[in-house]
Amino acid sequence: MRILVVEDDPSISVPLAEGLRREGFEVEVAPTGAAALAAQPVDIVLLDLGLPDLEGNVVCQRMRARSAVPIIVVTARGEEIDRVVLLELGADDYVVKPFGLRELVARIRAVLRRTAGAAPGAAVVGEVVVGPLCIDPRTRAVTLDGAAIALTPKEYDLLLFLAADPGAVRGRDELIREVWDEHWWGSTKTLDVHVASLRKKLRPELIETVRSVGYRIVDLSAVEQ
Repeated sequence: MRILVVEDDPSISVPLAEGLRREGFEVEVAPTGAAALAAQPVDIVLLDLGLPDLEGNVVCQRMRARSAVPIIVVTARGEEIDRVVLLELGADDYVVKPFGLRELVARIRAVLRRTAGAAPGAAVVGEVVVGPLCIDPRTRAVTLDGAAIALTPKEYDLLLFLAADPGAVRGRDELIREVWDEHWWGSTKTLDVHVASLRKKLRPELIETVRSVGYRIVDLSAVEQ
């Protein structure tokens, strides 16, 4: 597996690259956003946000616009708004500094397992229509009231899993297991961040919170009648 480490500080990138190589990964280091965007295709990207030439979120957005490569953002920022923005821009996951190498490697392998396996809802045949929401599993296209909605890969997976059984309550553990990974060790806050992003891109009332349980998709056309 080839990893692109996007980090401008050699005191971080050099030991990180050495550690990842000891774990069996091939590693390329890009010290700038421009170098990252010009790099050869890899299997996964570790993207630090503090770059000297381009904002890390810009690099993330441009990478996602042209490729489905998994992107793990490495950030010292912990505010929820940053996490929401990053996931909206296409990041698959994030780790907050400081972190241990073993934890990072576990996160990398979890993301690679998730992206290599069958996507949640892969067994769904034909369009999924819930009121004004339409999902086409063949093309991964999503429309609401006829307007195309751009989603990140994980946002799409989460939405399809919820919409495949409209009205059914999906528990938090079930969503983490099916949409992320059964061995997911990170914070379940990731689920909340993705739901918040979907509500912002679609409609807040489309995904209903079921207190102490999880979430469900609401048929908006039935509600509006």
